[in-house]
Amino acid sequence: MATVYKEFIVEADAAQVWDALRDFNAVHTRLAPGFLTACTIDAEGARILTFANGMVAREVLVGIDEAHRRLAYTVTGGQAKHHHATAQVFDEGEGRSRFVWISDVLPDAMAAYIGPMMERGGVAMKAALEGRPAPAATAAAA
Repeated sequence: MATVYKEFIVEADAAQVWDALRDFNAVHTRLAPGFLTACTIDAEGARILTFANGMVAREVLVGIDEAHRRLAYTVTGGQAKHHHATAQVFDEGEGRSRFVWISDVLPDAMAAYIGPMMERGGVAMKAALEGRPAPAATAAAA
């Protein structure tokens, strides 16, 4: 199993970043606008995401850990046999937080595709969480 690990500093309070991350069904407006263009909820409660590049993914919430500011989800369908991810927010002092996003994926070769997507997603998230628009190249290249 391949693991893709992304970490970045956000110039915003951890409570504010966590509030956006934990809002699972508003990921396209609060967490990664521009990178994601739509989010709909299916009959089973999964979110169906549309990315700026036209890709569509179905994600199921596994759990929200309020005490540790950690969210877990799995991606179902698609090319991966297994795709589980977590995102967690850590306090880095007043007005600053650390965002850690980890995806485990099978087959291992999927990491070559997932990694760059997560990199672009991270750029969009950092911008949104800091109150800036995502760079146009990030949204377009998604």
